[in-house]
Amino acid sequence: MQYSVAHFTYAFAQEWEQELFEQSLADIGFEVMDGEDAYVQTALLDEQALRTLVEETEGVTLRSVELCEDKNWNETWEAEQGILELPMGVTIVPHCAFGAGHHETTGMLIDALMEQDLTGKTGLDNGCGTGVLGIMAAKRGAESVVAVDIDDKSVESTRENAARNDVAIDVRLGSTPAEGHYDLILSNIHRNILLSQMSLYAAYLLPGGELWLSGFYEQDVAPLIAAAEAAGLHHTATYSRADWRMIRFTR
Repeated sequence: MQYSVAHFTYAFAQEWEQELFEQSLADIGFEVMDGEDAYVQTALLDEQALRTLVEETEGVTLRSVELCEDKNWNETWEAEQGILELPMGVTIVPHCAFGAGHHETTGMLIDALMEQDLTGKTGLDNGCGTGVLGIMAAKRGAESVVAVDIDDKSVESTRENAARNDVAIDVRLGSTPAEGHYDLILSNIHRNILLSQMSLYAAYLLPGGELWLSGFYEQDVAPLIAAAEAAGLHHTATYSRADWRMIRFTR
């Protein structure tokens, strides 16, 4: 899958202004923010929407937009960052701008998984990236795990990392959660996608099952809880790490 990168210069007066701008970038399709660079699938890039957003935002300049080099990102990131070791001896090779467990949103979910006995359970890692969460769920005893991502390189990376950690995961390419019945659904993606897919999470979650969401800020918590409760789910906990939040629900 081809990606494009937008290069910015930031001169925001407050940190929250950058966070708000990055949220707006996510709203128009950008998936990953890395310093003053932002990445989007080339097929989803709307340059007019991007330029309008920049024009309407004080403290940011758009320097350029260009295609990302199409190369073996696993090799590049392994050479630059090495292999990260997580609890239970899990090792992950990062893939392009998709991480290996470093980010606060992933870290909160990993910590919660370490407190969970998933023996005999079924799990879904929705938006799997490098497969960190699905692999951790399998290591915690899940009987079966399905991992889904819209990016074909992420699907490949998850398969490689699952084999590296000697776990069996059903990895699929797709833009929506894989239909099925799950005891645990993990989704660490953008707020707008979480909101749009909430009814599917509720439909696929088994009675007594749990939905864990992350990848958003404090201002996103209330609308996510409202959407989940409207879909028949019950809010049980909210966690914080730096500016990021994680929410747990049950059915």
